Amino acid sequence: MVSARARELGAREAVIYLADYEQLLLQPLRGAGVPARQELSIDGSLGGRAFRRVEVVTVATNARGQRMWLPLLDGVDRLGVMELVVGEATPAFQNAARALVALAAELLVVTDNYTDIFSRLRRRKTLSLAAEIQWELLPPLTFASDRVVIAGALEPAYDIGGDSFDYAVNGPVVDWMVLDAVGHGLPAALLASAAVGTYRHARRNMVDLPDVAWAVNEVIASQFTDSRFATAAIARLHLDTGQLRWVNAGHPDPLIIRNGAMVSPGTCRPHPPLGLQTRKAEVCETQLHVGDRVVLYTDGIVEARSPEGEFFGEERLVDFIHRANALGDAAPETLRRLMRRIMEHQADHLQDDASVVMLEWRTGDERQLQV
Repeated sequence: MVSARARELGAREAVIYLADYEQLLLQPLRGAGVPARQELSIDGSLGGRAFRRVEVVTVATNARGQRMWLPLLDGVDRLGVMELVVGEATPAFQNAARALVALAAELLVVTDNYTDIFSRLRRRKTLSLAAEIQWELLPPLTFASDRVVIAGALEPAYDIGGDSFDYAVNGPVVDWMVLDAVGHGLPAALLASAAVGTYRHARRNMVDLPDVAWAVNEVIASQFTDSRFATAAIARLHLDTGQLRWVNAGHPDPLIIRNGAMVSPGTCRPHPPLGLQTRKAEVCETQLHVGDRVVLYTDGIVEARSPEGEFFGEERLVDFIHRANALGDAAPETLRRLMRRIMEHQADHLQDDASVVMLEWRTGDERQLQV
């Protein structure tokens, strides 16, 4: 359907590429009448540039024509890119191409609910059962509006176990959680799944943060034996006021980045991990400034250790985010590159699951996510 419509618009060729789970490669979607293509490096190709920068890239071909790369977006969540080859990319054709790529993205999202074709294409190797459960549990990795941008990432993509995150934007209120279930593999994934499901149930019943945390605590304590637990940061931001509230359950405190520097969130009493609490947690609170970035992460981020034994650390994390912002990277691309940097720091051998969610309050970066 997409290829036929592309030809009607005047395109000689049309190819869809989807990003793999690690967001390292763009994998071509093959089919009848679709030109054969090889996978593309996201960090080293023109198609990858369109994906990274969320912009249209147009270059001349050797056959008196032009090749266009357009990002495929589900809202603002990056799915991949579309390649179009045309005689001349006139303004009228470019407008039509944008409409076509929007249609293609919508078709991908809708049909993905009842086919495994796209999920298989995104895999460079077999997902572990635990990772399969975790990926199905996650919300979209990116959300953006004129008031807030949210982006998340996690590794190892093909073998994630106990790390997870979730968020919801309900009018002027943003709720989000980052969680690290004890253990590895399937047992950790099942615990994380129960915790996220309970979190969503409590959140949707509009209970306050201490009661949300307590609900998750009670489910873990009652349904899992051997003192199983999960550390978590459960947060709520009011977009009208910038008031940030959170509960710390044995987890790293939020990082607040203001004008490129780390700002203390203030004194916050930590509580035992979920599953081990004997009373409801107290709520921590701070006031954000316009443009602040709030980063919730698991210990696999800052405790990532190099072969020489050096931790990645908070300082390096903040510096990386600041430098990415100075380069003009939007939140999703910042976290994609961050996970690559953390993998490099550990010589591509992750000692622990690592996940991170970054929220930007009225930074204006959301405009970079639109084509």
